[in-house]
This record gives sequence, structure tokens and C-alpha cells, in this order.
Amino acid sequence: MTEMLNPFRIAQKQLDNAAEMLGLDEATHEFLRWPMRELKVTMPVKMDDGATRVFHGFRIQHNTARGPAKGGIRWHPDETIDTVRALATWMTWKTSVVDIPLGGGKGGVVCNPKELTETEKERLARAYVRAVGRTLGVTKDVPAPDVYTTPQIMAWMMDEYETLTGEHHPGVITGKPISLGGSQGRGDATARGGIYVVREAAKALGKDLKDGAMAVQGFGNAGRHAARIGRDLLGMKLLAASDSKGGVYNPEGIDVEALIDHKIRTGHVNGFAGSDAINNEELLELETAVLFPAALENVITRKNASKIHCTILCELANGPTTPEADEILHENNIFVLPDFLANAGGVTVSYLEQVQNTYNLYWNLEEIHFRLKNTMCRAFGSVYEMSRNNTVHMRKAAYLVAVARVAEACKLRGWV
Repeated sequence: MTEMLNPFRIAQKQLDNAAEMLGLDEATHEFLRWPMRELKVTMPVKMDDGATRVFHGFRIQHNTARGPAKGGIRWHPDETIDTVRALATWMTWKTSVVDIPLGGGKGGVVCNPKELTETEKERLARAYVRAVGRTLGVTKDVPAPDVYTTPQIMAWMMDEYETLTGEHHPGVITGKPISLGGSQGRGDATARGGIYVVREAAKALGKDLKDGAMAVQGFGNAGRHAARIGRDLLGMKLLAASDSKGGVYNPEGIDVEALIDHKIRTGHVNGFAGSDAINNEELLELETAVLFPAALENVITRKNASKIHCTILCELANGPTTPEADEILHENNIFVLPDFLANAGGVTVSYLEQVQNTYNLYWNLEEIHFRLKNTMCRAFGSVYEMSRNNTVHMRKAAYLVAVARVAEACKLRGWV
């Protein structure tokens, strides 16, 4: 039987399992299986050579019972509506599991940003906001950066929204440059939040991570920050790292700062001095204390799950593990920190950015780190307690916590 890899079907199956354990009524269960709103847009954009190119995009609002939809905008050549649906669904559970007053949304544009100039990116960013702008707003739906989108792209989007409305609305987009109302600490928030929950997991397991090995599959923004913060806060050494072009490995440890510099200069990790070449599949199977899948979906499946040899698997990517692989990892006593808990640091600091924008009062980096740490540690505690009380692995426990909160909000509103 072929393993199911459609991300939205995976998201629905994960919900189905939680709904059964929670005893959700049929109407609530069915309501939560589907996005509340979906928008597909077609955008003509002038290119630098004078030609017009047509792009396709999406904005999905999965659930807004607990607050305005929240979720990033991805630019990727393989973007699909089912991927965006799944990510919007996971955002609902993500904001719920860390208990911030937001719902779940996601956006996507089918494009390869590596083939676009900066001026073409700006035109595309503004075209997207013109296309979906009526669904956005600080009380409706607040986007943020995601795969291949940046603070500069968020700045263009915010400016276009403010041009359309004729008013200042800095909180309509998060992940902005600091000079335009962005928050301190947003750049490494996803990774930092992940490191905080890794530290809590190690405490719960009675493991000392100092000098332990870590591997990062996906040495992009979140991945390289995880390597740096894992070194600084946990005292770990980087054993291997990879990106879409390949990977590098050194059993004695890799100089994190030197590898980051190499990646910035060359655009990839390949060829880093003093390391051996390794592919993404081999990296995932290394024996490590902590493994960080930090790239895209479905990299750990039933085909390779039994070959994973880490103590803690921290999912900085969205949906890197299939449901069938999840069960195999659990049977092999691998402690999985599920994506919508492990990578919730980004949305947590995005929420803090919204709060700062609303009050026009801005906190320093130390305050942001303090609030992020408290939120992530509290969320880990809730999920770990649910796991122990119900004898389920951490992903099921996270779903039980998150889905119960959203279902309660839907019922209190009288929706179901």
C-alpha cells in the first residue's frame, strides 16, 4: 500500500485521531477538518523585460474561533493548494498549543523567487496584496514571512496594504524590518523556540545535551539559527548540515559560524573546508542527540523512519514526518517534538510584534526572549503532561491540547 504523502490528507488524518480520542461530536469534527475560507487568485505581473507573466496564489483561513487568522506566505515553484490548506490547519493548532489568541491561516504563490529580480519580487508582492487585501486586516488575517519570503517582502506588502486603505496598519503584517515596526528577536524566533523545547525535553528525559551531537537537515534561516543557538544555549556540537544542494559532515564537529559564512558566500553548504560530503538521506540517519528536520514536508517516511537514530527529533519544518513514520519513531523510543509545538517560536514572536504594533510600545531583545521562553516552556509542559496522563506520544498529546481548545472556542461561539 502506497504511503499517503498529500499534506492536507495527513493533516486531516492527524485531526481524525485526536477527534476520536477527545470524543468530539460529528459536527465539530467535520467543521475542523476543512478551512473556513479559501481564496485562489491570479496575478498578472510586469517583468523587467516588459513581458507580462501570470502568477497563481492562495490565501487560506482554516479557523478563526480563537482570533484572527495567522500564518506566513510561501513563494515556491511546487506550491499547491493542498499544501497551503495543510499549513493553515497546522497554524490553527500551533497558535492554540502555545495558547495565543489567534487562529490559523496560510498563503502561497507558485513561483521560483530565485529566478526573479528584486523589482519583480516587489511587483509580485504588491500584486498579491491587491488580490487578497480584502481578506487581510489586524482583526481578520495577519500574514508573515515563510519559505522564500523575507522582511523586505513583508515591508512591500504592508506598504501596499496601507496604500489601499489610506491608513497606517503596521500590525497587518508581521516579520517586518525593525525600522517599520518589526520586533526584536523575530529573525531567530522559530529556532530559539525550538531550542527552548529541546532543553525542556532533555530535562524531562534526564539527558545532558552538553557536547552532544546535532544534525540539521535544511541549513536555511531556521536551521542555521538552530545550530548557533544549540551551540550557545545547550553546548552542543554540529555534526552535519545540509540544504537542497547536498550536505557536509565532520565527526569532530563543524564550526557553525564558518559554515554560515560559507553558505552566505556560496549559496550552499557543499564544499565546506574540513568536511566530508553527505546527502540529505544519510544525514537523517546519523546517530545524534538531536536531529533538526528544518526543510520541507515528508522527509521522514515509513521507508527511512526505522533508520533514524537520534534521542530527540525537533521538527523545525512543517510536516516533515508522515503519520506512518511517526508510529515507527514512537516504537523506537525516539522523542519527537512535533512541528506545531517545536516551531511555534516564530508565530509567538509574531504575536508579540502585533501586540507591540497595537500599543505602539516596543520591547527590547531581553524582554522578547523572556516572553518567548515562558510561552514555549509552558506549552511544552501542557503537552508533556497530556502525554504522560494519556500514555500517548508527544504529537498526539499536542493535538489533544490544541484541538480541545479550538473545539471549545467553536462551541462557545455557537458555531457547532
